[in-house]
Amino acid sequence: MSDVLEISSVPITPRPASVAPAPPQTQYNSPSLSRAPFLAGSGKEEVAHEEAAPGEVEALSNTPNKAQTPRFITPLGSPIRKALKLTKLDPHDAWLPITESRNGNAYYAAFHTLCSGIGVQALILPVAFTILGWAWGTIGLIVTFLWQLYTLWILVNVHESPETGMRYSRYLQLSTFTFGGKLGKFLTLFPILYLSGGTCVALIILGGSTLKSFFQLVCAVDCTAKPLTPVEWFLVFTSVAVVLSQLPNLNSIAGVSLIGALTAVGYCTLIWVVSVSKGRLPRVSYDPVRANTDVATFFSILNALGIIAFTFRGHNLILEIQATMPSSEKHPSHVPMWRGVKLAYLLIAMCIFPLSIGGYWAYGHMIPPNGGMLAAIYAFHSRDVSRTVIGLMSLFVIISSISSFQIYAMPLFDQIESQYVTRMKRPCTWWVRAIFRAMIGYGCFFFAVAIPFLGSLAGLIGAISLPVTLAYPCFMWIKIKKPKIYGGMWWLNWGLGLLGMGLSGILTAAGVYIVINAGIEWDFFHPRF
Repeated sequence: MSDVLEISSVPITPRPASVAPAPPQTQYNSPSLSRAPFLAGSGKEEVAHEEAAPGEVEALSNTPNKAQTPRFITPLGSPIRKALKLTKLDPHDAWLPITESRNGNAYYAAFHTLCSGIGVQALILPVAFTILGWAWGTIGLIVTFLWQLYTLWILVNVHESPETGMRYSRYLQLSTFTFGGKLGKFLTLFPILYLSGGTCVALIILGGSTLKSFFQLVCAVDCTAKPLTPVEWFLVFTSVAVVLSQLPNLNSIAGVSLIGALTAVGYCTLIWVVSVSKGRLPRVSYDPVRANTDVATFFSILNALGIIAFTFRGHNLILEIQATMPSSEKHPSHVPMWRGVKLAYLLIAMCIFPLSIGGYWAYGHMIPPNGGMLAAIYAFHSRDVSRTVIGLMSLFVIISSISSFQIYAMPLFDQIESQYVTRMKRPCTWWVRAIFRAMIGYGCFFFAVAIPFLGSLAGLIGAISLPVTLAYPCFMWIKIKKPKIYGGMWWLNWGLGLLGMGLSGILTAAGVYIVINAGIEWDFFHPRF
């Protein structure tokens, strides 16, 4: 019998021991990303290599089931991966206070947004009504509220780019990307620095003066303690704020922002409820206040619009707040961020509209131009309102001011620490960070002592910072999203953007005129209250 011949084919194609896992979910990254890109696999490929026979290793390595993107490239956040756009990574973001922690959520976003979006600037809204009157004051407040809410929606939606996989974690980053390096810095650097540093200075002035009033209320007539000077009250407030500022990053102050938001809602509600419950003052008038000349009247009306614009602040912090959230292609950060913003601005509307309308109804043209509603409570109801209620109002203002100081100072902390880590190539140690933050805090204290009349410039300040809130986001949408030319969104954003820039120029001129014409007391280094 003939031998049975065994017919052999070419070596059998080796099969992988297990099916390779699906590629990991895409993660968005910021232009200067700090963390390793989310490209690391689950490790099953390496295990398969170790368990395979020596002859199978080559076949396994040739199986096209591994991500082909190099590890140094940011993964792209959209199906448009066919157009590879490379994003370099910078290991500095993990060392900076804004982007150090990315485990935020919608609740944290609501706390931060509410704490930064409502504050003492709302207390002077009735002052604008004394010039604009009932009708135009209400219309101006509603239009500005809706306008700034729309630009807020724009910023939330342009924070991350699916086409490039990049996240713009700071307003200045988005501005330089949209308008170019030099023009972006020219347009936004000063307003952003003022909205951070200037607000901190204003909070020190308000907090110090309210501390004095609270001390006098608690101490009463029988107290033998020697009262502090205004500068010393500023120093007390600043020292407390500097101690609290040692919390490392933006996510770590979520509890502080929650306390600040609750106290802000508390004192706004208490003030308008007390004012309305006590009824209108005798001989109150609602006739708009008019100046001696038509030109002065026109500029005073524009200055009142600037006061309304200054009420809505916090747009310079929205991108920073959103940067604390995780983001991916499947779960982008703009979804929870917008939920938090909607909740926050619902509460803001429930505070500012009753405060402005109820305050104007109660005091009319008698509302104090400096201090607004809080000054009116002290001036007209210090004897017929319980000391406990007034003391609670003052305490809420102090706590809210200290809490707001933290979130408004965070971009300043981030900026100075960014310069350090860029030059030194290492994160700030705890003592370096403490020194930097103390320098910024006591630097704001110096300006509070040097410029104690800053509150009188609310209209001018609101006009200068208005484009950050109402104009630039509209141009950013056109540049980044590229809506259809002559379409609805194209016309809307061009119209609002140009209108915002025009209003800023006109209101700035009006603010300068009011400052010169009103004869503000330029008491440098002489705080009084």
